[in-house]
Amino acid sequence: MATPQNITLIGAGNVGYHLGRRLHAAGMEIVQVFSRDAEKARELAEATGAEAATGLEQIQPGASLYILAIADDAIAPVAQQLQPKLTVESAVVHTSGATPSTVLAPYFPKYGIFYPLQTFSREREPDFSTIPICIYSPKQELEGQLAMLGRQVSQSVHRIDDEQRAVLHVAAVFVNNFSNHLFHIGQEILNEEQLPFELLLPLIRETVDKVERHPPKAMQTGPARRGDQETIIRHLAYLKKSPNFEKVYKVLTKSIGEIY
Repeated sequence: MATPQNITLIGAGNVGYHLGRRLHAAGMEIVQVFSRDAEKARELAEATGAEAATGLEQIQPGASLYILAIADDAIAPVAQQLQPKLTVESAVVHTSGATPSTVLAPYFPKYGIFYPLQTFSREREPDFSTIPICIYSPKQELEGQLAMLGRQVSQSVHRIDDEQRAVLHVAAVFVNNFSNHLFHIGQEILNEEQLPFELLLPLIRETVDKVERHPPKAMQTGPARRGDQETIIRHLAYLKKSPNFEKVYKVLTKSIGEIY
């Protein structure tokens, strides 16, 4: 069993951009890069030595693997448009954490998942070697190939089926999307008082460092954990001028209080 010999990448957004470059750097041949955004298609194609495509009708059959790194709601429509272009031997996977692999089943006999569990921003270069690559396919041979491909780009490769991946994605939303939103709220509060957000950065780093070594539940601190009602009342009085932030504070304080 060998890794896919050549890959067509459908999508040149944040995930596609970083994944395509990493696959190329690992020695994989990227034959085509598709994006409806001509500039993004050209940029990633140049970076990976691939041909740029801006229409799905330009996609050529014959690649060993087609990776759909596109928005969740675009996966099924794009798969439907690709189906007449590809052969029954074409292996097609998507990179979504929330969408089941079976969305591809009506269109391709060989389908699966190649999901890098990370938040990607175009301007930041991720350390792919530490990113968990979640792979799955109901086809044993394809799953083995995806595992080998994953090991070409990362030291952390895991077989995660659709049900497990859906739960994993929920957890990821809590620790990444929600925590980042809380960082935003903290920054807005400090901006209001003309205080620099940099004051909070050592605290953020220490919080992350602690949960690498200890269970988060055991590391919880703060007024809600202590049941410090006087401090909570003062905080809520300050937040009256920001009703949305006040609601978030109340919900999280209640949740922490119920746990402890």
